[in-house]
Amino acid sequence: MGTKLGGREPSAPIHPHAAPRTNERRGAGPAPGRRRSHRGGGDSGGRRGTAHAPAPRGGGAESSPAITVLGRLLAAMGRKARDRRRPPQRQERGGGDQAGWSGGYPEIVKENELFERYYREQAVVPAAEWDAFMAALREPLPATLRITGYKSHAREIRHCLKDRFFAELRGLRVDGQEVEMPQPLSWYPEELAWHTNLSRKILRKSPQLEKFHQFLVSETECGNISRQEAVSMIPPLLLNVNPHHKILDMCAAPGSKTAQLIEMLHADMNDPFPKGFVIANDVDNKRCYLLVHQAKRLNSPCIMVVNHDASSIPNLQIDVDGKKEVLFYDRILCDVPCSGDGTMRKNIDVWKKWTTQNSLQLHGLQLRIATRGVEQLAEGGRMVYSTCSLNPIENEAVIAALLEKSQGALELADVSSELPGLKRMPGITKWKVMLKDGQWFEEWKDVPLNRQTQIRPTMFPVKDEEKLKAMNLERCLRILPHHQNTGGFFVAVLIKKSPMPWNKRQPKVHQKLPQRTGDAEVTTTNADDGSEDTAEEPTLAENEESKKMQESQNSDTEQSKKGGVCGPPPSKKMKMFGFKEDPFVFLPEDDPLFEPIQKFYALDPSFPKMNLLTRTQEGKKRQLYMVSKELRNVLLNNSEKMKVINTGIKVWSRNSDGEQFGCAFRLAQEGIYTLYPFIHARIINVCIEDVKILLTQENPFLSKFSSETQKKVKDMAMGSIVLKYDPDPEKPDELQCPIVLCGWQGKTSLRAFVPKNERLHYLRMMGVEVFKAKRKEEESEGKTEEEGQYRAAQTEEGMDVEDKERDSFTKMEAEIGEESSHSPVESSAMEVENKIEDLGQFSKNNNNHVSKESKDSDTNDVKD
Repeated sequence: MGTKLGGREPSAPIHPHAAPRTNERRGAGPAPGRRRSHRGGGDSGGRRGTAHAPAPRGGGAESSPAITVLGRLLAAMGRKARDRRRPPQRQERGGGDQAGWSGGYPEIVKENELFERYYREQAVVPAAEWDAFMAALREPLPATLRITGYKSHAREIRHCLKDRFFAELRGLRVDGQEVEMPQPLSWYPEELAWHTNLSRKILRKSPQLEKFHQFLVSETECGNISRQEAVSMIPPLLLNVNPHHKILDMCAAPGSKTAQLIEMLHADMNDPFPKGFVIANDVDNKRCYLLVHQAKRLNSPCIMVVNHDASSIPNLQIDVDGKKEVLFYDRILCDVPCSGDGTMRKNIDVWKKWTTQNSLQLHGLQLRIATRGVEQLAEGGRMVYSTCSLNPIENEAVIAALLEKSQGALELADVSSELPGLKRMPGITKWKVMLKDGQWFEEWKDVPLNRQTQIRPTMFPVKDEEKLKAMNLERCLRILPHHQNTGGFFVAVLIKKSPMPWNKRQPKVHQKLPQRTGDAEVTTTNADDGSEDTAEEPTLAENEESKKMQESQNSDTEQSKKGGVCGPPPSKKMKMFGFKEDPFVFLPEDDPLFEPIQKFYALDPSFPKMNLLTRTQEGKKRQLYMVSKELRNVLLNNSEKMKVINTGIKVWSRNSDGEQFGCAFRLAQEGIYTLYPFIHARIINVCIEDVKILLTQENPFLSKFSSETQKKVKDMAMGSIVLKYDPDPEKPDELQCPIVLCGWQGKTSLRAFVPKNERLHYLRMMGVEVFKAKRKEEESEGKTEEEGQYRAAQTEEGMDVEDKERDSFTKMEAEIGEESSHSPVESSAMEVENKIEDLGQFSKNNNNHVSKESKDSDTNDVKD
């Protein structure tokens, strides 16, 4: 963890929670494979004083006894230091004075006097509801899940949940507690979000719920279900996203809200390439890869993950009719780092760590991020500001400061009629500022000089009653835990009516040099409001000099654009941390690689081949990815400005065996729903019984399939194929959603190339009972066979990359502990082709990455 805000001084006594780690480092020696710590006393003290002390040269009679005595003294000091740092022995429950150390750690007392005093005084909670509010905070947070809305089988998943798994929970008792039937969230559309009184701990540990838990894990890995806190689902809903919107998620990791935004872009399943896109940003390089894992489950060509400080995220440019224009976003999600006191029900450490100092230190960062957000918002666009904190210093104070400095360019939207069924409290207009020692301040003028670095004027409410009334702060909404058994949350929806006052006179980022058409001078337009600014005519020398400067700055960029290469930005302009990313190389229009692919699969002439890219600039292209036309525009025009972690969806993988059949690339399951509308050959329509055979058998012979399927396969050449199932409306008991699978036709067999969790998903939807014992048997006996199935259709090089990716994701997820995933990551879409040796360099560089935002967010970015 990073530096704790408002934590103890270095000389303070070590908390018992830190004792086991201290013992490992200093008292009991280093664990295998770890570097020995040389901090302080303990191990290093004993080492210096005893056998490791160098023997004196010459063996002088006077020096030898002195050194011996000194050595013994240092050894004794080392032993005492180790004894002081040794943790108390673990005892059983009720064992004397250390009864609280049951299991090795004391129970965390859910009490914080300063917290209660602070929020009572701020009147955030009505006085009559205070006891219910505190009682709710002390209860564990119920589990909630969300069904992926844009996928065609969302209705089938909902049906499976309601009629099978939820029905089995009726009347069940776990640990003496009756399990309540899961209920849909009343305010979430189409019953796609559900909650239950079962905590995550009970779901994972209870044998009676094992089957239900395995279902949740498997469906989560497929991207069909997201386990997400209920209040975390609110901000994307209030953004009112449409498929054509350009969206920026400023602080996106770990990615649950980003996934919602992607779903909304794909509301029309008949459009494989929506005109909109999502750029998901996070300052923490390590969390960016967790964000990639979350986003890639949805298999979208319209998502890009970037790594920047949100408070200074660069302006991007796009090409519009041959001219560069600044990219303004239609929708921005600004879910900023916060103190997280609304998450006390699931992050119980907040009880003992909470202090007002956290909010005071984060206020400035939150205001800077929100300000940068509205600067990049298009006129008429909507930005949602949210925190998982109840503190007005992090909420209303930030919004009030933003509205005041906007001078009427922003307004708070009235969303009282949106999300009917959601209980909410209006924003407050009066609050005070308190230091961690309990000292209160009502106005900035009361703050003493020596405290004015901790407390800033923007933390106080506006005193002018007319200004305050015009702000409409009551339009903000605060979610209290006891109202609907949720966490605490704050949301404000801002609409941009005009350019920000400090941007009104700024020219466009791309400013063409004045050109003469006859005697007329071409004017440049303003980046924000489109007004014309006539620049003074430069002299010939100035004109030539500026041309040379512009040419030298853009030469590398233009050269890379012509080659379709989007590499990382120059090291002089941006410090690079974490993995070294491979470039994004778009296929040129005349690339000979594409012609056999187009012929083999009979691709439609409308197929956007210019949107295909690889991650290898030299050598054989192993994987082909695809992005939308709009994201291609962003990539080609901003490679020198931004660090792109990942984008694109994998659509083809190289297969050396396929070359003899006319195509070296096989279809990838991750991108099949994007590709399918453009493919006109090698499609086999199969019945539901054939689908069951494909998903349950490793390499079934053709004789096992229906006669219709055998006839279709008979005259088809070997190689990669598409297997399509269309539901029969006259058979309502069968699966009623279409399925598209990637397969491989051999001489005598037919197999499906589908990841394991996706196989289980389709089988469940078809009513096939998948037992855990059977899965364990398949894992132990058929793991190598399953891996061999993939390797049979890919080169060893390609699979080595995928294996490395899967290992790196698994390690990363174990370290970070993402809420929505508790199992090893299955390899699917949007691969990050990082070399395995970069992992060591990643951890080394990540330790050196120190910025203001990352410092704050280490301990305070408590997000869902």
